[in-house]
Amino acid sequence: MNAAAPLIEVEQLEAWYGRRRILHGIDFNVNAGEIRVIMGGSGSGKSTLLRHLLGLHKPRDGTVKILGVDIAKASENEMLAVRKQIGVSFQGGALLTSMSVGDNVALPLHEHTRLDENTIRIMSRLKLEVVNLGGFQDLMPSQLSGGMIKRAALARAIVMDPKLLFFDEPSAGLDPVVSAELDELILRLRDALRMTIVVVTHELESAFKIADTITVLDQGEILLTDTVAKVKCADNERIQDLLNRRPRETPVDADAYLRRLTEESAAVG
Repeated sequence: MNAAAPLIEVEQLEAWYGRRRILHGIDFNVNAGEIRVIMGGSGSGKSTLLRHLLGLHKPRDGTVKILGVDIAKASENEMLAVRKQIGVSFQGGALLTSMSVGDNVALPLHEHTRLDENTIRIMSRLKLEVVNLGGFQDLMPSQLSGGMIKRAALARAIVMDPKLLFFDEPSAGLDPVVSAELDELILRLRDALRMTIVVVTHELESAFKIADTITVLDQGEILLTDTVAKVKCADNERIQDLLNRRPRETPVDADAYLRRLTEESAAVG
């Protein structure tokens, strides 16, 4: 892969669930070393876009290239090679409750490397130190607070030193202080480990603090990709509705609603 090429390249991505189109011609790139925040309200298409970026869904139309690999054309082995170079920290942590924190963090090393047990133990504990969980390796997930679960999940996501780190709703369910600490941790990861980080969130304060670039998504469309300052002053009513938490009035057309129900019933029948 060309070192100067974007790590993520998305062109004219379309996504459908049945007859409903979720993503409408999405275009954007993510360059090495940046923190890209994908921001939008509920139902904007953030989760669907993330699934495509992780290769969990293949594009129906358009292309998604991760680390130079077109995921629509990639073989199973090619996708496995890509996934070994990315880390994912899920919204709820997704720690395995039957395993200790240390074993959760070490799991990717057991699965994807041939390192000896002592090296794996050292590497997993080093990553726990990075996320300020040194000495917690013997605890079970049930013994951790919400913020500690997020950090343990992050340690597991970075244990193989990925080129790309995906973070899904890092601040969800956390109090403001813990959320701010996690934001600082994300910034330190970028600076210390030179990771490229993609964060999906609807939390404005967090997005403005950590982002180099923000992509604003609404109703499956990209409204703007730009710096924090440019997004804040964007001359776009939908962006300002999101930033200022203004409710959007949605007129109810009873006839159109009944017609849609009739069409869907006929399609099922």
